[in-house]
Parts: sequence; C-alpha cells; structure tokens
Amino acid sequence: MEIGKEINSKFKTPQQKAIINVRFTSNWISNLQNGFMSKFDLTMPQFNILRILRGANQAINVNTVKDRMIEKSPNTTRLMDKLIEKGLINRIRCEKDRRVVYVEISSKGQDILAEIDNSVDNNSFFTEKLNDQEAETLSNLLDKLRD
Repeated sequence: MEIGKEINSKFKTPQQKAIINVRFTSNWISNLQNGFMSKFDLTMPQFNILRILRGANQAINVNTVKDRMIEKSPNTTRLMDKLIEKGLINRIRCEKDRRVVYVEISSKGQDILAEIDNSVDNNSFFTEKLNDQEAETLSNLLDKLRD
C-alpha cells in the first residue's frame, strides 16, 4: 500500500515522503525479521553477531564484532553473553593480555545459522515482492543516500 494511505498522511516534498517511507519500511521489515528470529530464540542483533562470526571463520576480537554490527549498540557484550549461555558462541581470553577477549562461533551456532539459511520463510517477504534487478536498484538507491 502507498505510504500516504498506509499512515494517512500527506507530504510536503517527495524527499519527505521518501524518508518517511524508508523509516516506516525499515520498522516493518524489523518486525517481520524479529518474528522470524523468535522461532530460533534469537534477536536480530544476536543473529547479526552469529553471521559476523561465521563470516570471520576464526576467533575475532569483541571490538571487531562491535565495529561490524549493522545496528551499533552499547549492549553488544551482553548480547554475546546470552549467545555464550545458549552455547552458540565461545569466549576466548587472550593469553598475552587478559583484557583482550576473542569470540568464535560454536558448532551449535553454525548449525542454527544453517537452519535459518535453509528456512523457506527467511526473507521470503522480500523475494516475493522484488525481483533481483529491483532489489539491486533499491540497494543502489540506498547506497546513494549514504554517499
């Protein structure tokens, strides 16, 4: 549904309409993703941490994880603690400097990511609405906003 009808609003400029649409759609996507992740007892930030660690393919410094997060949060350490409690990641203290902490994804964490990757529901709301070319155009426009 068109954004003006969805929120019952008129816009002064196309730019105002676009930014409100981006924010509204971002929240809409977040709600869908949070509902999906709840099936796996994960939040989106926890999922993001798992994906970062899988992509690193080795133990990495906690600060590196924080730098790579999509949504920057002061709670990243707490999020990692919850993932450790669930057995999805492992904490490794640096032998040379005990203040430095590394984290790595566990085999259980790898398994849950594989399950999520193979899920039919994962991002289906997106792939059903946009073809590859449309998704690429959208991504390019969003990149342009941040340039």
